[in-house]
Amino acid sequence: MSMKKIIWFFIIVPFLFSCGQGGANRKSADKTPTAMEKNYPVKLITVDPGHFHAALVQKIMYPQVSPDVHVYAPDGPDVKMHLDRIRAYNTRTEKPTAWNEIVYTGPDFFEKMIGEKSGNVVVLSGNNRKKAEYISKSINAGLNVLADKPMIILPADFPKLVESFRTAAEKGLILYDIMTERYEVTTMIQKMLSGNEELFGKIVKGTKEEPAVISLSVHNFSKLVSGVPLQRPAWFFDVDQQGEGMADVSTHLVDIVQWECFPGQVLDTTDIVMSSARRWPTILTKEQFKAVTGFDAFPDYLQKDVKDGKLNVFANGEMLYQIKGVWTKVTVLWDYMPPEGAGDSYTSLICGSKCDLIILQGKDEHYLPTLYVGIAKDVKADEFESLLKKAVAGLPYDSLSVDHVKKGLFRVNIPSKYRVTHEEHFGQVTQKFLEYMKTGKLPEWEVPGMITKYYTTTKALEMALKH
Repeated sequence: MSMKKIIWFFIIVPFLFSCGQGGANRKSADKTPTAMEKNYPVKLITVDPGHFHAALVQKIMYPQVSPDVHVYAPDGPDVKMHLDRIRAYNTRTEKPTAWNEIVYTGPDFFEKMIGEKSGNVVVLSGNNRKKAEYISKSINAGLNVLADKPMIILPADFPKLVESFRTAAEKGLILYDIMTERYEVTTMIQKMLSGNEELFGKIVKGTKEEPAVISLSVHNFSKLVSGVPLQRPAWFFDVDQQGEGMADVSTHLVDIVQWECFPGQVLDTTDIVMSSARRWPTILTKEQFKAVTGFDAFPDYLQKDVKDGKLNVFANGEMLYQIKGVWTKVTVLWDYMPPEGAGDSYTSLICGSKCDLIILQGKDEHYLPTLYVGIAKDVKADEFESLLKKAVAGLPYDSLSVDHVKKGLFRVNIPSKYRVTHEEHFGQVTQKFLEYMKTGKLPEWEVPGMITKYYTTTKALEMALKH
């Protein structure tokens, strides 16, 4: 391509996009097809982007992905906020992107997307009530799917998801969910150390009273995204549309348990035995609701959850279950706003026969995920410290160090250069998805793992709703 054409593509096209060319329901930059465009193996289609995660997939560019992205959505604030976020990425000073959003906002947007097939990968991140249908119809139409969690929020949709995976396999398609927490460096190191049998031993079974694996996530309704206060859609607070916390954020926690404790193993729903599950609400005032949505009053569809003038959002949940005989407790909590200097946080415990691996993210850790290693009672501290330092030195990270915090407890220090934000994890997940697109298949354990994961979350919700 000539230098003149390169300048036209990266400067003129974004400018035309920002001017909003096109008709009433389809907006596009006035573009001329080029030879370069025809060589992209991956073309994204964004469907009904109601969650900010849809935009985070496009926070960076990918060499194998076309800059032209077709967006199909109902007209309204959700798609507008999505396009505003993409525009902000295109116009930022540091490493601006060059996405060209081609938008259709007619009432038949989904049927239009299926009919046109303007790309080969459907990106889904929005109203979760519609996800199962969107996934099923996209796969049946021969389109790959990259879906934000959760893929489903209701037990009744589980058989439909299993069928979608079966159809995807028959058609040679990739159906994959966005599991960003696998890319958090503290979690990755925890996993690596748990795989070191000389150091960790073997994972213990634990008991109902003292689970061997504990995973806790605390989220906040009010937060910053890309440096800007997040405005959430009002439907986000309707568990019939967003999903209860047990079926939503818990997806990440259940995934990490499977990924860390049973790496590379093909799991099955029969490996899960649910013991108990419970749910409870986060209560928001009208003022808090307005601050994060812009709505002066609770919409009609939220009135079922309004008590004494306040909104009860069943975003909190806890499940206790056995996975391959290992007792596990998963808890998700939602607050309105984090303490000053903090954000969403994560706590994790994995108990081994020789040591426990613990991630904490509290005030003492300056709200940064921090990995601790606690030795078992019959392990000698001096010998273990030497073994731990040797194990840490063998990890694929330089400049890691180990501190002896107190008797029987050590801290693994991780340099800031290895810490990336939650937002950046979306690019990492997408790059992994693109690798799978190139090879045409997922690892043999991924699909059984996803099926087992959603069986766990929906089975827990089903149990909690009965009590």
